[in-house]
Amino acid sequence: MNVLVVEDEKRLAAALKQILEQAGYHADAVYDGATGLDYAESGMYDVVVLDVMLPRMDGFEVVRRLRQANVSTPVLFLTARSQLADKVTGLDQGGDAYMTKPFQPEELLARLRALTRRKGEVVLDEVSFGDLALDLNTCNLICGKRSVHLSYREFEVAKLFMINPNQTISKDQLLLRVWGVDSDVADNNVEAYISFLRKKIKYLKSNVEIATLRMMGYRMQEKQQ
Repeated sequence: MNVLVVEDEKRLAAALKQILEQAGYHADAVYDGATGLDYAESGMYDVVVLDVMLPRMDGFEVVRRLRQANVSTPVLFLTARSQLADKVTGLDQGGDAYMTKPFQPEELLARLRALTRRKGEVVLDEVSFGDLALDLNTCNLICGKRSVHLSYREFEVAKLFMINPNQTISKDQLLLRVWGVDSDVADNNVEAYISFLRKKIKYLKSNVEIATLRMMGYRMQEKQQ
């Protein structure tokens, strides 16, 4: 699960990120409403944990604009504002749940699990495209009787392409989704991992390729016959 945390108290944002990552989730944190809106609109996240009192744009306006843009990502408000009127406003603007601070980590994680189930999340053992299959439990990439083990980053890159086949994914999107908001990884790291994956796909003798689209990014597609 990929979680976006929008919280201007950086120590709390770091604590939330740690809680989520210890639970096995990928979490990014941003610290103002306008940036949170930009990241949430990317469609890269399964759920958003959103404060109400934020600089540049409050949480109510963030979720209102998300829904106006037809972004259906579940939103959990996590805020010190505990008045009933605030809860009603948050839910009426398009939020899915409302928790007040202080909170227990166990309840937060349970709420997030409930929200993603409500969205229709299905737990899969593998994803596939063309003649390739990616085992989500073993991190093995498989084609017919051949298989090759992927490193963590290779696995995350491959999974992103395989759940978005025939779609162009930019370097910025790869950096955000695989390395995270706070990473200082450069573009050439993306290029290196694309190269690693291409070599492993070639070893498998797959009919799938990762094509480069100049100035746009990359796309996983089946080779033209």
